[in-house]
Amino acid sequence: MPAPIRLRELIRTIRTARTQAEEREMIQKECAAIRSSFREEDNTYRCRNVAKLLYMHMLGYPAHFGQLECLKLIASQKFTDKRIGYLGAMLLLDERQDVHLLMTNCIKNDLNHSTQYVQGLALCTLGCMGSSEMCRDLAGEVEKLLKTSNSYLRKKAALCAVHVIRKVPELMEMFLPATKNLLNEKNHGVLHTSVVLLTEMCERSPDMLAHFRKLVPQLVRILKNLIMSGYSPEHDVSGISDPFLQVRILRLLRILGRNDDDSSEAMNDILAQVATNTETSKNVGNAILYETVLTIMDIKSESGLRVLAINILGRFLLNNDKNIRYVALTSLLKTVQTDHNAVQRHRSTIVDCLKDLDVSIKRRAMELSFALVNGNNVRGMMKELLYFLDSCEPEFKADCASGIFLAAEKYAPSKRWHIDTIMRVLTTAGSYVRDDAVPNLIQLITNSVEMHAYTVQRLYKAILGDYSQQPLVQVASWCIGEYGDLLVSGQCEEEEPIQATEDEVLDILESVLISNMSASVTRGYALTAIMKLSTRFTCTVNRIKKVVSIYGSSIDVELQQRAVEYNALFKKYDHMRPALLERMPVMEKVTTNGPTEIVQTNGETEPAVLETKPPPSGLQPASQANDLLDLLGGSDITPVIPTAPTSKPASAGGELLDLLGDLNLTGIPSITAYNKNGLKIDFTFERSNTNPSVTVITIQASNSTELDMTDFVFQAAVPKTFQLQLLSPSSSVIPAFNSGTITQVIKVLNPQKQQLRMRIKLTYNHKGSAMQDLAEVNNFPPQSWQ
Repeated sequence: MPAPIRLRELIRTIRTARTQAEEREMIQKECAAIRSSFREEDNTYRCRNVAKLLYMHMLGYPAHFGQLECLKLIASQKFTDKRIGYLGAMLLLDERQDVHLLMTNCIKNDLNHSTQYVQGLALCTLGCMGSSEMCRDLAGEVEKLLKTSNSYLRKKAALCAVHVIRKVPELMEMFLPATKNLLNEKNHGVLHTSVVLLTEMCERSPDMLAHFRKLVPQLVRILKNLIMSGYSPEHDVSGISDPFLQVRILRLLRILGRNDDDSSEAMNDILAQVATNTETSKNVGNAILYETVLTIMDIKSESGLRVLAINILGRFLLNNDKNIRYVALTSLLKTVQTDHNAVQRHRSTIVDCLKDLDVSIKRRAMELSFALVNGNNVRGMMKELLYFLDSCEPEFKADCASGIFLAAEKYAPSKRWHIDTIMRVLTTAGSYVRDDAVPNLIQLITNSVEMHAYTVQRLYKAILGDYSQQPLVQVASWCIGEYGDLLVSGQCEEEEPIQATEDEVLDILESVLISNMSASVTRGYALTAIMKLSTRFTCTVNRIKKVVSIYGSSIDVELQQRAVEYNALFKKYDHMRPALLERMPVMEKVTTNGPTEIVQTNGETEPAVLETKPPPSGLQPASQANDLLDLLGGSDITPVIPTAPTSKPASAGGELLDLLGDLNLTGIPSITAYNKNGLKIDFTFERSNTNPSVTVITIQASNSTELDMTDFVFQAAVPKTFQLQLLSPSSSVIPAFNSGTITQVIKVLNPQKQQLRMRIKLTYNHKGSAMQDLAEVNNFPPQSWQ
């Protein structure tokens, strides 16, 4: 059989291929020749054939049929064969294939070989693809090589030990004696791999972390020698001595100094030296400075050192390299909560990053800008962010508008400024705002009694001839319906009043109704506004009746239903119309842990929190109340079950049994209503004896993550055929590791015995982030509602 072509010739041949098909044909032809050679047990050219096979594997072609040939090469006594064999094993084998176990004995023999380079090959292979079984069998050999005086083998053994610890953490203690003298080594390669090994052990074991804290002075000394040492051509990179080792030592110091005062104190001085003596003109120096900043921020460092670290990040923001600017913004965003004043000094530089062409830098700068807003700078920061909102890409507008709303609500210097800011957002990016923007602004306007005339005039001007921003039109329609009389009277002291007649106001609202740009929800707002004006205007009531009657035959079912019911108000219940359409009272924003009910406000379906208070004694009967709700447009308002306490006669059977006298334990199976991101919510069911139509649901919220979940709020909504009452929770903090639960009771009245459905909303803080999620619960057991 003729000798196979060399690897170099194969590469040259493949590179001459003009098409993918031609290359594939060449590869298939060569693979066939290699298979034939393998079948004939050709030992002479096995090494050459496996090398060619590895090149094909690198090109993406299948090469699994060469796995056993790699094992044969590993078993060979020639170094050139072993080298290709071990390389093939690292590329073609992994722990998912049982074939790799066949070479365990070969690796063990080579770890005890007389040639250091063969030992190095075996260590590299074991550290690359060794399975947990191989690591257990060969850990003793690796530990023996870790104690050798040969620096070439020690550095490879240290990296192999890292892999062994990752695969079999319980073997960690085996390497503990060998680590004692590793940091005394002068060879930088051994030092580097030793620091990597110590870092891995500290991250995986708190006991190891406590044990190695005594090495902090030695690590500080090594780092100081690196900084102060003169030029060394062997380790110099752009004028800095071994930056790779410096970065690794800084990472290990960060782990050792975290939550430890003594260790942090020991490394404060050296961190200050690194921060002030490192050259920043090259990227190598910036990498070291970045690791230094992360270490300073993570340990219990002095306040002056933290300011120095933030100033370094501020200098990064002025760098021309976009990656460095992005890293700086991300790091500042993590530290802004703990060192707010120090980050504030770089506010102008951060705001300038909003004008950057890179979208990732823009996003980080926007998030950091919102984090910097406070009561002192809110006017200036909002001005910059509103300018950014005008010019930014569409994908930023929703997040930016939401951030402006939250910041304005929290830090608004006055109600007028607050209203002006939100109206500016609606005018600029109204189509991108969140769904809750409209009800929130309506609530703000309602509560700002002295601003009603000013607000309705501003909104009236804003929508003249422009209906493109639907949320703006919805708010304007609602305000015109509520305060149309103030608009017509011109009672505005804040700015020059406009002269608008009743007919002009109705023209605007009718234009909204017939505009092609108006959504169905917006038309609902406009029709309800027109109906409200029938009690605020005096000369145009007949025109309003005509408009309402026209939409009684609208093809939009929602609009038609409203119009029909409003017509009924005019014809059958005209005496009730002024009371039903009177001005909305001041809305109180409820922040307690109450149920979420789906309510409609002028056509917009929004979640609203209902207070679970006992109703006053003067409330009208439920049937009359429901009739009124039906008149107002088929609202989905779910009345809350009265919670007035009832007196019970004393029981001769004892007060303990009396506590359970209200419940009938029926053995209804429990369900898991929600299980995501470590948060689990279970429902258990009981039936009330006093009212068989009432189901008592007890929720139990547990947390399987490693950190507590705080500010937990559970809200629920049910269809309008049900009535729901949510009692107060046992706590607002869910302990970590399932060490405790929050319980809360829900009472659901189901008089029609319909299948129970529920929508739940969960909000909580976890790992420093605000979390929110919605879920549908449709798997209630039949016993809970039948």
